[in-house]
Amino acid sequence: MTAEGIAAKHSPHAAQIPGLVWAFRIHANGSAEPLNVDEPVDLRGDGLLWLHFNLGDLRADQWLASADLDIPEAGKALLLSRDNFQQIHAAEESIYGVFSDLVRAIDRVTEETGYLHFVMTERLLVSGRHHALCAVDATRRVLESGQQRISSAAALLETIVEYVAETMERVAEEVGAKLDSIEEKILSDDSTDLRRDLGRLRRTCVRLHRQLSGLLLMFRRLDQQGPEAFKPALRLRAGKLAQRLDALDHVVVEMRERSRLLQEELHLKIEEQTNKSIHLLSVLTALLLPPTLVTGVFGMNTKGLPLTDVETGFLTASVLIVSSSALAYFIMKRFGILR
Repeated sequence: MTAEGIAAKHSPHAAQIPGLVWAFRIHANGSAEPLNVDEPVDLRGDGLLWLHFNLGDLRADQWLASADLDIPEAGKALLLSRDNFQQIHAAEESIYGVFSDLVRAIDRVTEETGYLHFVMTERLLVSGRHHALCAVDATRRVLESGQQRISSAAALLETIVEYVAETMERVAEEVGAKLDSIEEKILSDDSTDLRRDLGRLRRTCVRLHRQLSGLLLMFRRLDQQGPEAFKPALRLRAGKLAQRLDALDHVVVEMRERSRLLQEELHLKIEEQTNKSIHLLSVLTALLLPPTLVTGVFGMNTKGLPLTDVETGFLTASVLIVSSSALAYFIMKRFGILR
């Protein structure tokens, strides 16, 4: 180990941080250096430092509560809270808040909502989550690959928000493809078990709209303050982010309305099939009612029943049964009940 490394390790500002998921130091040229979370991290080094925590780890909460970080107390309190209300607060020297993202499983994006808590200053971005999130993980991967240069703390936060929008866009594309498939089945009268699928897709659209509308409101409010209210490193391109979120929200709202219309059309199809079944059952009942009446008459155990002493009585009764059904059929045909 070099003399500089030994000095950094024994610096009072260097310590192993519990609950730290990953850390990056972003240098002046925009390149990102991943830091080993199992080793002490110098909190006062050069460049921009990104610390990402698992807030479900109580040790991380305790460390953040007691650490001497150059962040406002209100931001630290929001970082450690379990608020699931999307919000952003801005001051001249810091920006902190909460915004939603989609929860990430091991191999896929889920439809569950998670929340990223963050505090950002010119030289530090501290973020945390209680569940694995898609956007921050995508940002981590792109920084590790060296494919993107980060010029400031604001650019790093913008990258995370861009990946939030990109993840939701992918989910929206999947929902759109599924709606196309369901529409084809409805038009081809194959409506088997589509109500549950449509309900799930509509619920996904509602969740996406709720998340996007919250994000959109946040960045519109931030854009109204103007860039001159912040230091250069904290000047988010809030207007650009709001435009992208607004466009995506319009797509999600259209799919939500489309899923609602498909649900209504599916219900009409199901009602039509039900009405056809009821109509068929009514016709069968009407055709069988006269023969039932004839058999009921001849089944009465009373004196004076006709055809009891006639050799061809059974044949005659059978003819009456068939004739009564034929008469009922003719009457229904005459009045347009049968088409």
